[in-house]
Amino acid sequence: MSGLLALLDDVAGIAKVAAASIDDVAVGAAKASAKAAGAVIDDAAVTPKYLHGFEAKRELPIIWKIAKGSVKNKLLILLPVALILANFAPWLIPPLLMLGGAYLCFEGAEKVYHTVVPHNAHNVRVEESVGDSAHLEEKKASGAIKTDFILSAEIMTIILSGIPNTNFWMEASTLAVAGVVITVAVYGSVALIVKMDDLGLLMYANSDWFMVRAVGRALVRGMPYFMKLLTIVGTAAMLWVGGSIVIHGLEELGFGWLGHYGHDLAFALGRSVPADFSGIIEWTTKATTDGVLGLTLGLVLIPVAQKVIIPIVDIFSVKNGKH
Repeated sequence: MSGLLALLDDVAGIAKVAAASIDDVAVGAAKASAKAAGAVIDDAAVTPKYLHGFEAKRELPIIWKIAKGSVKNKLLILLPVALILANFAPWLIPPLLMLGGAYLCFEGAEKVYHTVVPHNAHNVRVEESVGDSAHLEEKKASGAIKTDFILSAEIMTIILSGIPNTNFWMEASTLAVAGVVITVAVYGSVALIVKMDDLGLLMYANSDWFMVRAVGRALVRGMPYFMKLLTIVGTAAMLWVGGSIVIHGLEELGFGWLGHYGHDLAFALGRSVPADFSGIIEWTTKATTDGVLGLTLGLVLIPVAQKVIIPIVDIFSVKNGKH
């Protein structure tokens, strides 16, 4: 009997340790996720631009497809890679992140270029409209998942840096929980944003209350403008995040002059205004300098991608029988 009681006592002790570990994972995930808030907002702002041109009934299925791809990105690829690199090759993280940042700069700069050069943008839209909707949907979702991969890599790296030094499994669990929570938050928010006009239409058509109908009408009329604004914000976010990743990577590699210049400029402008506004001026200046660098780098990469990278990819695709 005493042996059974001792066994039960041991089991209770193990259960307490397990419960404490779960609590530590939850707390660690919450704290680490908070550090990645900026990149999370960028992720939420970027995604809706991939839904333009689709019927309303296809919006949620596309978001679900992208969300599943995002979870796979985080849990099946980025989580093990992040843990391996952090424990065995931390020196590889800055250059890999810089490659991802350069891709974001290219994506954002390409959107700006097609906006400034309407003829090229028109040709792109015509080319896309010729294909069947299923192929276009798959292409857009694939593009969104690729962009999500870069943003998720940044998010997961920030989260990993915010986790206290513990054992391998605690780090893995915290990273996994934070990754899933962030994915739900991002794509849940995106789903609410893109379906807000449908909610407005429902409010306007099915309510007898004047205020409810007025709010519904305002949502229906205002959401197209909000979506355009969100597209602009998403493009700016890609340039900002991409530029900041590249600058931070250069600092990690010992080339910190560019980052110091942006920091010194932000500091000087922040001190030139009243103290109540110095913080926002410094942040805005730093974000602007990062975005300008991102746009410049992206514009440089456009001809490189068109003349070098894409032809090489096409050659390998032909050799592999994909065309």
